[in-house]
Amino acid sequence: MVAMYWLILFIVLLVIEIITLGLTTIWFAGGALAAFALSLMEVSPVLQWAVFCTVSLILLFATRPWAVRYFNNQKKEKTNVDSLIGKTAVVTSAIRNLEGKGEVFVNGLTWAARAGEDSMVIEEDTHVTVTAVQGVKLIVEVKKEDSL
Repeated sequence: MVAMYWLILFIVLLVIEIITLGLTTIWFAGGALAAFALSLMEVSPVLQWAVFCTVSLILLFATRPWAVRYFNNQKKEKTNVDSLIGKTAVVTSAIRNLEGKGEVFVNGLTWAARAGEDSMVIEEDTHVTVTAVQGVKLIVEVKKEDSL
């Protein structure tokens, strides 16, 4: 009968992991599986709980850092506005942060733009690099070869 509780806990933890995909309960599902195996061998419930806790913590601390690094390091293709960061744009309307003015042309579209520093003025036809996006405005800086 105790084996069934461990099996139910194992299934519940797996279902939660599948729903959340956050690498949160998979480690405890491994501990529940180990405790389930022990319960089939009719080991005492105290030892089953000890093995559940021990295996869960070992799995958590030994494999989670690797798993998080692996899943977060997947090459993600930038799309939409994120793909503009690092691109070269041309200033089509002088950028004056203090006046709230400025536009750049990049990837076939005109965007509102602001300089990284409020006091900086970037004149028309200057080549700039997109460094960030804030709302619907591109934050730009003068390209290195143009600033000489």
